[in-house]
Formats: sequence, structure tokens, C-alpha cells
Amino acid sequence: MVATEGKKGEDFVAIYEILKIGHPVLREKARVVTKFKTNLGRLLDDMYETMVAAPGVGLAAPQIGIAKQVVVIDIGEGRLELVNPEIIQACGHQDGLEGCLSVPGVEREVRRFDSVRVKAQDRHGQEFTFEATGFLARALQHEIDHLAGILFVDRANREGFREG
Repeated sequence: MVATEGKKGEDFVAIYEILKIGHPVLREKARVVTKFKTNLGRLLDDMYETMVAAPGVGLAAPQIGIAKQVVVIDIGEGRLELVNPEIIQACGHQDGLEGCLSVPGVEREVRRFDSVRVKAQDRHGQEFTFEATGFLARALQHEIDHLAGILFVDRANREGFREG
């Protein structure tokens, strides 16, 4: 997802190039992570730096050409790292504008669940679950969609939109 404002007081250098709509990796189903080694921690750190430098509030590994189930999110409440995330419960709905680092310059209205319960693993393989509402719930759904090869424009009003 695209940040509406840059994070203040932090200087980050983009580590990876963010793939744009039309790249085939963005439409692939990401593979489950089974090895929790140092490389995974480095990937999460590099993804976070890339996301902040973009600037964005979320980034999924397929957006940088790595078809693995890895996501980083920071909506201004601190860094969230998710490996193999899965929405296990959802309710309510919210409508709101979304953008995406892989679809620059495009915003669309998207209906999402207002509340989600997510199961994931951390960088060490420890499983955890948590609940999120509002904007965090929206960001989670947006990034988890990337892991299934789904872009926000697929869920939005597509009037006048063509994939590049």
C-alpha cells in the first residue's frame, strides 16, 4: 500500500526495486516459507527499508520479485512482520480509497472487511494470532492479497483501468 505521508525523521534507502503492474510475479501465488534462517530476517529488514523509502505502509515479497509469503506493514503504529499470514476470521465491511506501490498513481475505492483475525509466523517461525480493525485490517487484506496474486484493482471499480 502507498503511504499518504512519509515517515518523519527516518532516512531509508530502497534496497529492492518494486515491481509494477504487468510483471508476471505479481500474479503468482506465493510459496509458503518453511526455512526460518538468517536470510529471512535479512529479507524482512530489507523489505521494511524498501517500503519506508518508497514511501508505503505495506509491502509483500512478490512486489520485489520474491514469490514467498512474507509481508511487512507499518501504518504508523510500529513495524509488523508476517510470514505465511492467513486471515482466519473476518466480519463487517468498510469502503475506502487504496493505492499500491506496484500500481503507481492509481487510487480506487475498495470494499474490505472491517475486522480481521490473522494467523502468521514471525521471523523465527513462532506462530501467533492477532486481531485488527480499521486501516490496519485494510492494509493486512491488501498485502495478503498480494500473496495470492491479487491486486487491489481486481477488487475495485475497474472503470477505465487497463493493466500495464
